[in-house]
Order: sequence, then C-alpha cells, then structure tokens
Amino acid sequence: MKHIFTIILCAASVCSMAARDIKGTVKDTDGRGVADVVVSDGLNTTVTDAKGRFRMDADDDSRFVFISTPTGYTSSTLKGGDLFYRELKDGVKNYGFTLTPNDKDDTRHNIVVVADPQISERSELPELAVYADDMAATVKGLDGDYTFGLCLGDIVGWDHSIYPEYNEIMARTGIDYRYVIGNHDMTNWGRSYETSMTNYQDMYGPAWYSFNVGKVHYVVLNDNFYVGRDYFYIGYLDERQLHWLESDLAHVPEGSTVIVSLHIPTTLDKSDRDAFRYDIIGDNLCNKTAFYAMLEPYKALILSGHMHTADHEIISGNISEHNIAGLCGAWWCGPVCIDGSPVGYKVYEIDGDEISWTYKGCGHPFDYQMKVYTDDPQHKGYVIANIWDYDPLWKVEYFEDGVLKCEMERFRTQDPLARECYRDPSSLKRSWVYAAQTDNMFRAPLSPDAKKIEVRVTDRFGRVYRETVER
Repeated sequence: MKHIFTIILCAASVCSMAARDIKGTVKDTDGRGVADVVVSDGLNTTVTDAKGRFRMDADDDSRFVFISTPTGYTSSTLKGGDLFYRELKDGVKNYGFTLTPNDKDDTRHNIVVVADPQISERSELPELAVYADDMAATVKGLDGDYTFGLCLGDIVGWDHSIYPEYNEIMARTGIDYRYVIGNHDMTNWGRSYETSMTNYQDMYGPAWYSFNVGKVHYVVLNDNFYVGRDYFYIGYLDERQLHWLESDLAHVPEGSTVIVSLHIPTTLDKSDRDAFRYDIIGDNLCNKTAFYAMLEPYKALILSGHMHTADHEIISGNISEHNIAGLCGAWWCGPVCIDGSPVGYKVYEIDGDEISWTYKGCGHPFDYQMKVYTDDPQHKGYVIANIWDYDPLWKVEYFEDGVLKCEMERFRTQDPLARECYRDPSSLKRSWVYAAQTDNMFRAPLSPDAKKIEVRVTDRFGRVYRETVER
C-alpha cells in the first residue's frame, strides 16, 4: 500500500510539473470584458469572470489556448483577424482575446456544410471556384440573419501548400468557414498520432474546439487517429479529446441542441453499431459507444464526411448523423459522387433549436433531389430512382398515369450514371475511382403500357419533390 501511495504522489508531482499557469482576458471590440466565456487549453476548461478575466493551469502538452466563442459574437478562424485561439509560447503568461459583436441576430442562422473538397492539384482550383460561386448565390437567397460555413475535412489531398489558395477561393462565398481536420490534412510519416496535426494546426489552429451560435452549441473533433505508419489511420477519439469534450459539455445544459462535426463517420449502418468490424476501422469511429453516451443527454446531430457518399443514420432518440457527399465528387473525375449524388453541399437552417436541411447540388436548383431511370439494362422491368439525401422519415411513392401504384422499395445497388461515368478506370485521372453501391436506391415494377411515370418524394419537413418521365 505504501508503494502505491508513493506512486500516486509521484504521478501528482509529474502532473504539477506538466502544467503552466496562464491568465488573460476576453473583451469585446469596445474593450469591455465578456463574462462566462469558456476558455480551454484543449484538455481542461475554465470560465471568464465578470470582468472577462481567466486563469488556468495549461497542460504542458497543449499547443493552444482558445475560447468557445459565445452566442452573439464572432471570432476569426483564419489569421489576420481576431482569432479564437492563441498559440502558447514559452515564457508568455498573458493571453488576450477580442470578440466582435455579431451585428446580425444569430437565433435564426444557416450553415453551408461542405465535405471533402480534397484539392489534390492546383488544376482543380478553377472548378472549386465555380462551386464557391454557387454557394455565394445560395447564401444570398437564404432566410435568416446570419450564415457561416463548415468544412468537414480533407480540405486538400496531401499537398498542404494549397491551403492558402483554397482559403482565397472559398472567401468568394462571402461567409466565414470553420474547419475540421481530415485524414488528408494529416502530417504523415511521423512517428505518432501526436505529430499528425502540425500542418493543419499551422493554418487553422486547434484540431478540436467548440463555439456557440444562437441556441446551438457546436463541437469540432479530430477522429483521424494516425497509427504511426506511412499514411494509415483509424477512426478513433483519443482520451485527451474525450476528457476535453466532457469538460466542454459540462458548460452546456442538458437537453440543448449540440452539433458535432468530425471527418470520419461514427457509423455507416446499424451493423457497425451492433458489432465491432475490423474491416472498416478506417471508415467509422471505433470507440463510438463511449462517444454516444456523452451525447445522449443532448439533442445531438453529428456531421461527417470522408466517404464521398450520402447517408443518414438515426442512432438513438437523441442522436442522428448525416454523412455528407464530397464536394470533389469522385475526386474531381466526374459530375457525380461515387454513389450518384451530385457534386454539392448541404444547407442547414436553424430557427432557435429546430433544424432543417437540404442537399444542394452545384448547378442545380434546391428541388433537384432525385434522379429517375426507366431503362437501365441491369434493372429491366423496373423504374429505379436515386434519392441521395434520403432518410428513414422520408416517403417515396410511385405513380403511373396519375395513379399511385406503390411505395417504392429501398434496395442497394450502383447508381446507373455513376456506374457509366466510372466504368473504365483507364479513362479517369485517378484509376482507383469506382462506382459504389448505395442504400439510397428505390425501385418499383414498371408497367409496359404506362405513358407517364412519376416518382414523388415527401421529406420529413413535408416538402414534396417530383420527377416525371414521359414514355
């Protein structure tokens, strides 16, 4: 017992030596202190007092001290503005932050969410500019007072020197973006996970952090766990992040709406939630059970990318996840993603703590939500439809000559357009691109004498989308 007690004392001594006392202030642009702002070193949190002052023992392994931007204020995510983070420096004890009052009411706000731009070479930047202009036009037409953006990682495809050019192009959208680290944003060929965030952090700051807009608490995490070999990774949240998340959420009342953004999806379907699968540990969060338990007290929405496909999973009564198709489509090799989703982004409209959403295909109107096929040779005798943003609360109906025939059957197959676009790898810029099977396909028997067919989709918000085909 005495030996154990000695070990505990030594461990406590090490923890004490590994901390550094820092302090600072959080003020608005008029120099007034802002109270109750959560401040963190990426491990622990504290809160500013009535005069905007804070003090904490920053962990010696922490690179940054940062604030959870409070509702009613904005802070910059890119250098050149009033950043939400400061890099910890040896010998520096005092850190100040400036918050800009939001001149727009953020209770009703919008988010433009992109996943996997994955610019791998500069020749792809002009096409990115076209998509940025599409977003800019969308933003102008949105209701609500305040709009910002989220990028769910894989900002570039290994070449981190492209970051500044990417940032410059996305500034054309007219909105500020928050960023998530993806596996392609990792610094590879290092000896450990802890070394894998360097290039991303040099440009975008902390790899995990939080902020608040209106009634919503937003969390950004890094679940790309580099395993110290070449470029390999698994989906995993290390204990440091889980400890920080626990501390961060302690400041959020239970029952609040929390939106969590990360790169690798936590889940792909119910099978990986029921049983651990070694074959997909790079495509979903290995330690999801503990993560879900932390989110269960909240109304939680998880946003993820990585797969270049679209998926909606209802995880529990309180937790759901949207996996969002890639902005680069099939790695800049064609007009659709590997599941047939159009190249695009997702728009979220938040009113208080109520959330609605629509997937927006670049170059398409908002009501473009499906593609219908009547003559696909692999599905003879059927009409099939790709409903790429489908979720289990949607209804998909099939009509012939104005008469409802049935609700369409959901099944798994390749989208015919994606299959055609990517059937010949030798013709593509990247020979490993392929057409993936998707669960968002629907079918119904096609009557030979039907003259006019219609697929009618009703989403969970009561919005109705139609596509008709004359035969």
